[in-house]
Parts: sequence; structure tokens; C-alpha cells
Amino acid sequence: MYLHVSYKYMFPYGRLTRRVVPAERGMIMKKKLTLVFAAAMMILAMAGCGKEESKTLVMATNAEFPPYEYRDDSQNIVGIDVEIAEAIAEKMGRELKIEDMAFESIITAVSTGKADIGLAGITVDEDRLEFVDFSDSYTTAAQVIIVKEGSAVAAPADLEGKKIGVQLGTTGDMYADDIADATVERYNKGFEAVQALLQDKIDAVIIDREPAKVFVSENEGLKILDEEYTLEDYAIAVKKGNTELLDEINEALQELKDSGELQKIIDKYIVAE
Repeated sequence: MYLHVSYKYMFPYGRLTRRVVPAERGMIMKKKLTLVFAAAMMILAMAGCGKEESKTLVMATNAEFPPYEYRDDSQNIVGIDVEIAEAIAEKMGRELKIEDMAFESIITAVSTGKADIGLAGITVDEDRLEFVDFSDSYTTAAQVIIVKEGSAVAAPADLEGKKIGVQLGTTGDMYADDIADATVERYNKGFEAVQALLQDKIDAVIIDREPAKVFVSENEGLKILDEEYTLEDYAIAVKKGNTELLDEINEALQELKDSGELQKIIDKYIVAE
């Protein structure tokens, strides 16, 4: 059996066209269906890639904040926040990917979707809540004041009219603005503020208690004032309106709290006094 094809030509509008007979029309339809099927397969493949990508949980952080996040001797990013994020990612069936960036860029990265979560010793406050949502708190922290030994600054009230160093974008930065007649010097990294203090460029540093302990232990001649500047809650930043991810994180956090794993992570880095 063979296929008989006949052709007839017409000249409408001055162009040469070929009339398609029924036998040819069937072959053309098969080709069209093949193309449609191929396109559908490509779409499914792309969808599959999207699902694969969703298995990654991207964490934005600033690895200059020990013991919450910092680089070890091998330049790996480690710390309390990293281990908490790893435990949450595991419970969610995702693989954690860490993006190190300037602290003031973290909220923007989360709010624009460049990162899924932000963990960097981030305090929940009204200004940040305009751009992101926060999980339940996973720890309570304190802002403290570092001064040189023998300093005239002995309490928070003594900061009036002084030069104060802070890490840019932190709550210490925000609080310092409220101190009467104070000059606020902002640094990209906490240790840069501490170095300025050692060099007598500033009178004090306002920073989180735990990194303050690290900086004081590594630099002779510094001390932390006994009176805390303020208490605050740390939580995980999530893109505003992403309630599905927020609920998953809160569920995972609660499981870590109930099992005692969260406290074990914190105790690994912070020795009770």
C-alpha cells in the first residue's frame, strides 16, 4: 500500500500556494500534535525544576556576629543561627543555602524574595515589621555597652553627649539615635566599632551581649557595663504575606523547643553564667 498525493496550484493575491489534500492534512496534524506534546514536556520539565529549587531554603545572614553567625578557621559560616536554620530546613525537607551579606541588606533580601529567611540576631521591631513578617521568638537577647576600663561612662545615662559606635542597621544603631547630644559613628561590622573604641575614636559601643563578650575576651582593656541597655527578642524574618512558609517555620521551631534541641544549640555556644 502506498500514499497517493496530488497537488493543485492556485495564484490568489499573486502568490503561489499549494492546496493541501486530505492525506497531507493528516500528516500535518500529526506534526502539530508532536510539537504540542514536545512543548508540554518542556513545561513539565521546567515545572519540575521549579519544584527542585523549592527544596532549597535560602538564609540571608551577616557572618560578623559571633556566636550567632561567624566564620570558623576553615571559613565556613557557623553559629547559633546557622544550626537553628539547618534544623528547621531538615524538618521541612529542604537543603539550607547561606547567603552572607551586609546586615542592613538582609531585610531587603527577604522582602524582595532573594532570600527565603533572614537570621542574623535580628530583633523584632515596628520598623522592620513594615517590610517583613517574623516568626515566634527563638531567644531573648540584650543590648549592652562596651567601654574601655577606667571610662567615665558607668551606666547608660552617661552616654549623653558622648561618641557612640554601633553596627550599621542594628537595633544598637536605632537606640543610639535617641541618646541626647550623642554623636553616633556607624560601622559595617561590630569589630570595627570595637577597634575604634580601642583607638579612642569613640567613647562606647552599643551591641548585643553575646558578641560583646567575644570582643571583650579578645581585646584587653575593655569591659561590659553591668547595666543592660535594653532587652529584645530575636526571630526569623520571612517575606511579608508568606504565611505558608511562616507557619512551617513556627511549627519547626516549636518542635525544636519541645524536644530541647533548640536549647542544646544555644548552650553549645553560650555558657550559662
